[in-house]
Amino acid sequence: MSGTAQTTGGTTTAKVATLRFEDVAVGDHLPELAIPLTRTLIVSTAIASRDYQDVHHDSVLAVERGSKDIFMNILSTNGLVGRYVTDWSGPGAVLTDVKIRLGAPNYPDDTMTLTGSVTAKDEAVDADGYGGVEVTLRGANSLGDHVTGTVALRLPAGKALGR
Repeated sequence: MSGTAQTTGGTTTAKVATLRFEDVAVGDHLPELAIPLTRTLIVSTAIASRDYQDVHHDSVLAVERGSKDIFMNILSTNGLVGRYVTDWSGPGAVLTDVKIRLGAPNYPDDTMTLTGSVTAKDEAVDADGYGGVEVTLRGANSLGDHVTGTVALRLPAGKALGR
């Protein structure tokens, strides 16, 4: 993936390119993404996903219910998984399926590190100029695997990008 910097009105923004289907191979590794698990992240993403369950924002009630502290909800984890894959693939990729399984909770004051690799690739490009890719991923914290799963996505072939 290549990028260029653009300056507009004194602000510099990065222009990120989308990976092309032909540039991806089974066995390719995605770059690691370390996500600090702050209270703010856990609470705000639960609220943003309209999950008002008290175990995601009230540490006293979470402990009363048997947890060590508040913990991240599945919708937040799902969003971070999507971000991880699209940060790698670029804005022209289309996520078509996300299958995740939760394990160890994401508690505040820890870090979840996402890793992944390309584990499958379609043989051909479809009529719209896109090819399918599967990424298998893992998000681990100090307690073990928080999330494991696969993400299926479609990447444009060279002709779909106008090349």
